[in-house]
Amino acid sequence: MTPDALNRLTAQLAKLPGIGEKTAQRLAFHVLRAPPDYARGLAAALLEVVDKVRLCHNCFSLTDGADGALCGFCTDARRDDRMLCVVEGIADELAIERTREFRGRYHVLHGVLSPLEGVGPDQLRIRELLVRLEAGKIEEVIVATNPDVEGEATALYLVKLLKPIGIKVTRLAQGIPMGGDLEYADQATLARALAARRDL
Repeated sequence: MTPDALNRLTAQLAKLPGIGEKTAQRLAFHVLRAPPDYARGLAAALLEVVDKVRLCHNCFSLTDGADGALCGFCTDARRDDRMLCVVEGIADELAIERTREFRGRYHVLHGVLSPLEGVGPDQLRIRELLVRLEAGKIEEVIVATNPDVEGEATALYLVKLLKPIGIKVTRLAQGIPMGGDLEYADQATLARALAARRDL
């Protein structure tokens, strides 16, 4: 019979996304076998994230500053103020940043339109996006939502809102991935690749 404390740790770890009961148990045993300083450091890091990490009041990315503080993306003077990339979440922002190809600003929606789940425009950071665009510095908005039903619906909604303002609105290209084989691509992916073809 395992101790209650270990059972409680396993139960909490199992609540993490992508972590099943067996993985949670392995992680709990790993923490138990590690030196006590490891567990204390992990606990301190978890508390620090909860206590210190906030949303940037400009782009809604993450910052470890006080309430109202700007994130590193917003304070970086080397970034291009004329381009704004709109993403669903923080993970998408970080994925784009890892490419080292985009040097503009970001806006994080914190979700996508999903009527079945009760997520409408008021639950996303769309109103704040429109306020940012009123400042007049931004010339192009890149809509970088996922190419699924909700992401496409969100992209279309944003296009309908932004086109009348007179700002250039673009969408991330979609099609055949690098290293992919045409014979294994689905029809929708091939159709998008053909529609988004470019000159060589």
